[in-house]
Amino acid sequence: MALNGALSDGAAATFAEYGVGNILHPSAQDLDDFLVAPKAAYLAAAAEATGAGIVLLDNSPEGKEIAARLGIRLNAGVITDVVGVDQDGTAHKSVLAGSYTTACKATTPVTVLTLKANNVTPEPAAAPTSPGTATVEVPAAAAAARITAREQKVASGRPDLTDARIVVAGGRGMDGDFGPVEQLADALGAAVGASRAATDAGWISHDAQVGQTGKTVSPQLYISAGISGAIQQKAGMQTSKVIVAINKDAESPVFEIADFGIIGDVFDVLPQATAEIKKRKG
Repeated sequence: MALNGALSDGAAATFAEYGVGNILHPSAQDLDDFLVAPKAAYLAAAAEATGAGIVLLDNSPEGKEIAARLGIRLNAGVITDVVGVDQDGTAHKSVLAGSYTTACKATTPVTVLTLKANNVTPEPAAAPTSPGTATVEVPAAAAAARITAREQKVASGRPDLTDARIVVAGGRGMDGDFGPVEQLADALGAAVGASRAATDAGWISHDAQVGQTGKTVSPQLYISAGISGAIQQKAGMQTSKVIVAINKDAESPVFEIADFGIIGDVFDVLPQATAEIKKRKG
C-alpha cells in the first residue's frame, strides 16, 4: 500500500483487517503540494521496490494521468475504467454504454489499472496483519513543479459525484428547477448529477454532468429524474447497481435499463419520496 499524507490509527487498523502487509510513504513532504509528476515517480519507485506486478489507482482524471506516466516509467500495460479485477490481473470493463462487459489482460510484467469507485467490494483477510512501514525516495527533479496556491470551491456538503454511493440526477424534465432533486439528494446523503441538456441550459454547473461527455458514475443507487436516457446519458451511469427512473413519458429509453420505473411528474414524485424518507429517518 503506497500512501500519501498522514496515516490515522483508524485507517491503519482497517488496512490490517484487509491484509495489507506493508505501508509505504514518500520521502518528500505531502505530494498534494505538487503536480502529478512526483506522484508518478513515487509510485514507480514503490512498485520497483516491492516488485509489484499490479498497481491499482483510482479512476479520477488525476489517477488516469498518473497511470499513463506510470506506464511509461515501468514499461507497463495500462487499463483504465476497470470495474473488476481477477487474481491473475485480468481486468473487466463495461463498454459501449454498458451494453457489454469485456475482459482484458496486459502482457507486460507490470500492469497499471484504474478502478471505478463502488465496483469492487474488498474481502477482509482470513488473518489480520500488522503492517510494516517504509519510506520511498522521490527523485528531486520530479518535484520541481509545485502548486503555489489553491482557491477553495464552496462546499455543498454533498459527496463527490464520481465517488458517491447514491446519485440523484435531473434532466430536461426539471424545467430549470433542481430544488426537488437537491432536496431528495440531501435526504439520502447523495450527490447531485445532471444530464447535458440541464447543464447546457445553465440550470446547474457543468461539473454535475453525467454521461458520455461528462462524468462516469457507478453508485449503488442511481435515481434518474426527468431524463430521457439517451445513449450518451446511459454511457455515464449504466454500471450503477440499482437504477430508479422517474419520467412522465412511458416510452423514455431510460426505462429500458431501469430496475424500477415510476411513470409520473417529477414535481409530484420527488417531494413525496423526500418526505417519506425524512419521515422514516425520524
